[in-house]
Amino acid sequence: MSNYNTLPAPTPEGGLNRYLQEIRKFPMLEPEQEYMLAKRWVDHEDTGAAHQLVTSHLRLAAKIAMGYRGYGLPQAEVISEANVGLMQAVKRFDPEKGFRLATYAMWWIRASIQEYILRSWSLVKLGTTSAQKKLFFNLRKAKARIGALEEGDLRPENVAQIAHDLNVTEDEVISMNRRMSGGDASLNATISADGDSSMQWQDWLEDEDADQATDYEQRDELEIRREMLAKAMSVLNDREKDILTQRRLSDATVTLEDLSVQYGVSRERIRQIEVRAFEKLQKKMQDLASEKGLLENA
Repeated sequence: MSNYNTLPAPTPEGGLNRYLQEIRKFPMLEPEQEYMLAKRWVDHEDTGAAHQLVTSHLRLAAKIAMGYRGYGLPQAEVISEANVGLMQAVKRFDPEKGFRLATYAMWWIRASIQEYILRSWSLVKLGTTSAQKKLFFNLRKAKARIGALEEGDLRPENVAQIAHDLNVTEDEVISMNRRMSGGDASLNATISADGDSSMQWQDWLEDEDADQATDYEQRDELEIRREMLAKAMSVLNDREKDILTQRRLSDATVTLEDLSVQYGVSRERIRQIEVRAFEKLQKKMQDLASEKGLLENA
């Protein structure tokens, strides 16, 4: 999105407080305003409209980012990743679905933050299983819930309880706890954030209201839906697949005018093909969702 460089950027030098004050200047949108801006972006690729959609939701991105304070990463960078997720949400938002942008954007923001955390934690080699990722994002809360707050290795009974609660093996709990303990890193070690040298690592602990494990379950479900989408595309012929992909599944949406030139037909004909292809795809997706027991969430 070409207007990205004009967004306010959180920096350690500028201070997060200043950034948070700056983004409060952008007004929140009424539903009708949001719909019209989204339509201008979808139909005409109006980057000014997209920019308004992004800036009006910067406070949402910052609020979600503040829920990920327990991983020893610069808060300014976490907010920046949240903003990247917000921009991806605006790119893909369909105002005709009937829900607000904030509802749609929350997933993209959280997913972007979590990807950043996983990339940044060089000490944590997570592998590929969803259970390990859930353990990573939920171990600290699980320890607090059973009162296992002492440093060092967990007691056997605590290991067993956490393994049972999070549906992982005891070895995985022990290994992850040692990795996340960070050896000689103390929660009472002083750090510098926004010029405040009195701040300690314990001040960056995750927000108790943030449930990253639930977020990852949602991400796992999205992966299933992506697999379903790949299977469902088989019901489309080559032209339908190409038009639908360029219109709805690509990062940069191709205009009806460009496709009409490409295929040598009218814009209205391209629109009809797109609608028909989407209906066929939607029907196949519903069938697959029903088979997998996901229909209630489809």
